[in-house]
Amino acid sequence: MRLHTCAVALFVGASFLGASSPAWAEGPSFDCRKARLPAERAICSDPKMSAIDALVTKAYASFEPAFGGDKRTIARALVADRNACGTDPACIVSAQNNALQTYGSAPSWVEEYNIALIGKKALDFAVATPKPTDQPLPASIGKCGFTHIKTLTTRLGDDPLETASPEAGSAATFTNGGTAVSYDREPGLASSKVGDTIVMCLISIPRDCPKDDLRGRVYYAVDLAAKGSWALPDSQHLCGGA
Repeated sequence: MRLHTCAVALFVGASFLGASSPAWAEGPSFDCRKARLPAERAICSDPKMSAIDALVTKAYASFEPAFGGDKRTIARALVADRNACGTDPACIVSAQNNALQTYGSAPSWVEEYNIALIGKKALDFAVATPKPTDQPLPASIGKCGFTHIKTLTTRLGDDPLETASPEAGSAATFTNGGTAVSYDREPGLASSKVGDTIVMCLISIPRDCPKDDLRGRVYYAVDLAAKGSWALPDSQHLCGGA
């Protein structure tokens, strides 16, 4: 299972949302005349999401589970993630990008579009709540919540991130119980301070995993004070890793 993470400046979302691509003329993988679910209708109404849906179906054809799981069971869980989004485009694209990553075929433009949409959603979420208070760690794809930075350290938690060397990596904990880890010096985290208010959104839940291995959820976050952003997993290793 491949899973990419990235940190993106806030202006990227606005610029990418207005871009165009010939690939978006394709899809979706189903007959829109028979679409009944809100997520299906939302996909049919958007050329980019339609193209992504076609890519998901194509990637599934050659997918082989990495840990001996049932291919159809994994696919059903990924479709359920998508359908739970209703008409929320940021959620739908996060779920579809998660499916492409699971199937081992996530084009860079899909990942960038994912970050653009979820970044806008996070900022809109912040604007709608002038006096944010801590909320539970998001538990489903596309959900966002407020939290605060509790600690900022190197990847192994040995030293403060502010004074550490770049090769020491990055790690953070949050007051909602969430974590973020990178083998690199993450610019978004490095610009932040303990106590900063964060909007955190869940964008990926690994579905091709050994039983009871829950590592590797990816959260997109925006620091409302420093204005940095990042998309990082909650552990050093994804599910099934060392």
